[in-house]
Amino acid sequence: MALSLHYLVREPKIIKDKNPLLLLLHGYGSNEEDLFSFASELPEEYYVISARAPFDLMYGSYAWYAINFDADENKFSDIVQAQDSRDVIAAFIDELIEKYPIDKNKVTLIGFSQGSILSYAVALSYPEKVQRVVAMSGYLNTEIAVDDFAKNDFTNLRIFTSHGTVDQVIPVDWARKSIPLIENLGIAIVYKEYPVGHGVAPQNFFDFKNWLQS
Repeated sequence: MALSLHYLVREPKIIKDKNPLLLLLHGYGSNEEDLFSFASELPEEYYVISARAPFDLMYGSYAWYAINFDADENKFSDIVQAQDSRDVIAAFIDELIEKYPIDKNKVTLIGFSQGSILSYAVALSYPEKVQRVVAMSGYLNTEIAVDDFAKNDFTNLRIFTSHGTVDQVIPVDWARKSIPLIENLGIAIVYKEYPVGHGVAPQNFFDFKNWLQS
């Protein structure tokens, strides 16, 4: 069957009846090869699947939703497109579970930047589909989540979030403001900062890998 998103897959090296899934969601203007470049470094029992965002920006660049600028150079997100992508990702998780022997109770989203914003939205909207989130260089935008997300049961959800202190693209303050919002929902969260810009520091990679394995 054709799945709703184009993707790359690294099969698990350690085969179980059902294996856990790491679903990688890239940032704005990137593609599925970006985060997949570190697939070989991720724990061997996982399916590692890197999805390509649905909106084509040309020349191998893709986005989960448009970012527009008004006359005063203010950036704003296309919330409707973002919500559509949220539901496409949720459906894609179901498709992957149908296609591969994936343990539906062990699904982790790993997002960078715009992919991180979507990871939050999917997990808060559909916590029954996602147990863990690694959200790097993003922030929580509650407008992208379903309307009554706060009523969901987040008992099984765990989040690792990280940000560069000198990020020029998404200010670190946006990430910091997200933390109390998540804690108020009763979600277990680990937050780390690194002295880098808009990117994944080696220490960041090491820390989230350790977090996954704990």
